[in-house]
Amino acid sequence: MAVPPRPSAPQPAAHSDASATAVTAPGATKKRNRTRKDVTRDASLAAALIVAHNQARRIAATVRAARAIPGVDLVLVVDDGSTDNTQDLARKAGAVVVRHSHYRGRTVAMETGASVIAMRDDPAREPRAVLMLQGSLGNYAIGAAPLVQAVTEHVADLAIALTDTRRRSPGVAAKLARRAVEKTANWVPEQPLSRIRCMSREALEAAMPLARGAGLEVGMTLDVLQAGLTVTEVDCEIRHKPHTGADRSAASRATQYRDVMMAVSTRRVRAGLTSTRSAVGARLRRAPTEEN
Repeated sequence: MAVPPRPSAPQPAAHSDASATAVTAPGATKKRNRTRKDVTRDASLAAALIVAHNQARRIAATVRAARAIPGVDLVLVVDDGSTDNTQDLARKAGAVVVRHSHYRGRTVAMETGASVIAMRDDPAREPRAVLMLQGSLGNYAIGAAPLVQAVTEHVADLAIALTDTRRRSPGVAAKLARRAVEKTANWVPEQPLSRIRCMSREALEAAMPLARGAGLEVGMTLDVLQAGLTVTEVDCEIRHKPHTGADRSAASRATQYRDVMMAVSTRRVRAGLTSTRSAVGARLRRAPTEEN
């Protein structure tokens, strides 16, 4: 079987920001690492997870670019109910393809993809990192290479792409997400709603179940931070137009804000309950000592 050609342009940067400083939430206790202790760790790999809906024009280029990223040995496309030939073109370009018979949304599609990647992991090796890409990226997908480097070299558990289209994401939803992350980790991200990101399997499990709609990314970031894992932003040479509040209609911006608010509020309540439970547990453990 012929091997699909590799993209000729753009190429990954000669050096990356994989040495960027990673942050975690102050006082957060890292959850037990679920990775087996006897796994092979000498060659960390990554899987590219691409959610696509009616992306026949660009999906082949996106797949070929993802396959060219160093460290990526699996490209999985979740065809989310496309009515065109997205799945056929993705498969011909070298991707493993799973398909939803009807549109189910980005969150469900990503959960489907994450499950398939986990099933394809070798139990004797460290689980693959998961690189999340948009089907519309085309050749620009190769610009996400520094994210894979940051995670597979254990610089951070979650690496978020800073695209060069604009530095700081505008809009009230991005501002809300930025403020929520700052309160959690004393760190202000530039692009908190960036959809292009890479994360370790441990970080992905910490973020499950994923938040719905536009709250997916900030919910994921907050979950990873609250699990005691590390997050960083990495400069990537990606000039693909990102999804931001400035590009949306008023109704769409309202929906985006609602989704982000829901994700933030849910995690705030959850963190409060966890804190209360810990305080009560500590008090109960001290009670017998005080009685004696």
